[in-house]
Amino acid sequence: MLDRRELLERAVLAAAPAVLGARLALPARAGAVATTALVTADTEAHLAVVSLARRRVTRRIATVEDPRSIQSGPAGRAVVGHAATGAVSLLEGRPLRVRRVLRGFGTPRYTAFAPGRPLAYVSDSAHGELAVVDVRAGRVVRRVAVGDGARHLALSPDGRWLWVALGSSAAEIAVVDVRDPERPRPAARLRVPFLVHDVGFSPSGRRVWVTAGRVPRIAVYAATTRRHLRTLSADAAPQHVSFGPDVAYVASGEAGTVVVHALSDGHVRRRTRVPRGSYNVQRTAARVVTPSLGTGALTILDARGAVTASIHVAAAAHDACLV
Repeated sequence: MLDRRELLERAVLAAAPAVLGARLALPARAGAVATTALVTADTEAHLAVVSLARRRVTRRIATVEDPRSIQSGPAGRAVVGHAATGAVSLLEGRPLRVRRVLRGFGTPRYTAFAPGRPLAYVSDSAHGELAVVDVRAGRVVRRVAVGDGARHLALSPDGRWLWVALGSSAAEIAVVDVRDPERPRPAARLRVPFLVHDVGFSPSGRRVWVTAGRVPRIAVYAATTRRHLRTLSADAAPQHVSFGPDVAYVASGEAGTVVVHALSDGHVRRRTRVPRGSYNVQRTAARVVTPSLGTGALTILDARGAVTASIHVAAAAHDACLV
């Protein structure tokens, strides 16, 4: 017998082509290796599952309302933040599906997974907290006050430090000690020469890139000393950042661009046009994806920053992750 969620998922899937114009595909053959993107359909209460190889939507996963952010983690898990409903969805399994919905959040924003542990850190801007979620047990194990407006966050590759921007255009960044992963401890506050939007650790963990909420600037900091190293020009704010081995990908939704910077000196290697409203950006392996809140398109780029495909997935798509 089908449960209520599965019936809803099938109903969303059946209605999707008429509503969104997306092409659907049969599941990949057993044993086939495919790269998949999970994309939030913010206004339609579901996630689009996109095969990057086939360049089409293959499935839709029903969720509670307003799936605004998504982050993938180890063991095939993912966390979805529902900002308007104060809920967090935990996904796992093959095929991936919603296993549990956690309530009691104010405005859950973004997620970072602790390396080597079944823990996720979720920022809650309304409560000014960082929630520690045991994704295997499906429960919140701790909530720690880090500052009003807690929003974008980045975890160092060694899992020891977490930087949290305190707002969409934040005056401060909270630096949180997570060396004891289940007991985060606020350690410092950092002020940047401009109001902050996004933060990201470089792959080495030695640098932190900080993007702006209102001006075309990026600041680069030394992670250990928190010393300001350089300021770079950027496209229209706000910007978001993701990383490859030797480059940073900076997306500007207002400008409709993804700019590829060299990590060594910040030099611009490439500037690529993407649909306006493509705010968030993520890279995994040799794939880069940026979803458009304005057009509902998911743009796929290669490691050099060249567009390889654009797929219409939803009426509005705020965030995406690669699994």
